[in-house]
Amino acid sequence: MQAKISENLAKVRAAISDAERRGGRDVGSTTLVAVSKTHPADIVRLAVEASQLLFGENRVQEAKAKAPELPSKLEWHLIGHLQKNKVRQALSLFEMIHGADSIELLQDLDRIAHEMGLFPKVLLQVNLAGESSKFGFTPVQLFKEIDAFLELDRVQIEGLMTLPPIARVPEDSRRFFVQLREMREKLARELGFPLRHLSMGMSGDYEVAVEEGATLVRIGTAIFGNREPRSG
Repeated sequence: MQAKISENLAKVRAAISDAERRGGRDVGSTTLVAVSKTHPADIVRLAVEASQLLFGENRVQEAKAKAPELPSKLEWHLIGHLQKNKVRQALSLFEMIHGADSIELLQDLDRIAHEMGLFPKVLLQVNLAGESSKFGFTPVQLFKEIDAFLELDRVQIEGLMTLPPIARVPEDSRRFFVQLREMREKLARELGFPLRHLSMGMSGDYEVAVEEGATLVRIGTAIFGNREPRSG
């Protein structure tokens, strides 16, 4: 298993570098978030031994249980939907929250971060296709909330994240990645400060995402294989 995960990581890293070159980007400008959700700590540790230090989890409770079993040098990102009753726990666990999907959640994050003396890094989740099954701001909502974003004292908005519709082929996702990149530039102009990150691309389409400017790619299956089924 160790050899397989190491091999998978090497393949993914090489593919990211190749995609950066095709996109005319600096090699190393994309960060790999290894999605460890549902995989136990002993499996995650194999990736750590292959020099992967940044991991993404979907659920606060799972990360809370898993992180203490692993080296303290690891960095954790929350890539799933954050429930309001888990905000305080999330702020103590994660270096970045990818899925800030409503102004109400952002305001809760801001208030609790003030209480905790923190300045959390967040990405705004954008539901580009308007899918009812997914969370996130619609493009129209995103720009309507400009004034509310500017009122946040503690929350550090660092960029945008999206989950495009499941693609038949990777190329089908490209238009969503282009749209997110263009939205980031427009939003940055209106906010008056740069937005560093585009979190987009998963195991099936991350190379296209990198070509279009992803700074964070969230990859699980291509590294760990199919996820373990949840019990219960």
